[in-house]
Amino acid sequence: MEKKLNNKRALITGGNAGIGFATAQEFLAQGAEVIITGKDADRVAEAVKALGDKVHGFVADVAQMDQISNLAAQVQALWGNLDILFVNAGVFYPSPVGQISETGFDALMDINFKGAVFTIEALLPLMDSGASIVNLSSINAYSGMSNTSIYAASKAAMNAYTRTAATELAPKGIRINAVNPGPIATGIFGKSGLPQEAIEGFANALQQRIPLKRFGQPEEVAKLVRFVASDEAAFITGAEINIDGGTAVNNIIG
Repeated sequence: MEKKLNNKRALITGGNAGIGFATAQEFLAQGAEVIITGKDADRVAEAVKALGDKVHGFVADVAQMDQISNLAAQVQALWGNLDILFVNAGVFYPSPVGQISETGFDALMDINFKGAVFTIEALLPLMDSGASIVNLSSINAYSGMSNTSIYAASKAAMNAYTRTAATELAPKGIRINAVNPGPIATGIFGKSGLPQEAIEGFANALQQRIPLKRFGQPEEVAKLVRFVASDEAAFITGAEINIDGGTAVNNIIG
């Protein structure tokens, strides 16, 4: 069977865990050479070891502009050009309106939106006609879920950016799209600062609101990202594609 990403060079931010790691596995299975990034050197090294010899791991915190610039220089030195950029790095910190801190606001926006934008800015010079950018967003951009106002705003900003960027990048032959997952079984909630009991209660309540009555798997998102990034999706740009078990179209369920 023909591999869909043969001879493609792909970079995945936040590729050491969750959706990013699953996407690295999918890209590799489809013939790509892959760079993953992450903030923690040990976790990046562990992921590279697990993924195999077609993977390169670079340490880069997308909230730090100098580290993004250094990442671009490393990619240029290693490969010279880039075919696929999956902007996946992100964080989730819930906070109710009325209790939003400036620190929490900055952490979400610096990683989920500012970091994403300037990752693209830094790596865009390495991308030629036929290249593809995929931004990981979220159905939270539209769902109105309690305690997620700033997280949702960061993802809504990403989607608005993606639509405009698609128009501007089209003359260069570069596509850019957003993938909007719903609830996915990753470790992101564990990094939210909530106690385990609260996480479990939130997850159980959330699952009951999903029409398919289950969380999605990182591998399912990875397959969608692979399709959107590949030449099979050559006529798709500026799109927002939901993968959410029907949650976005049934946001209020009895």
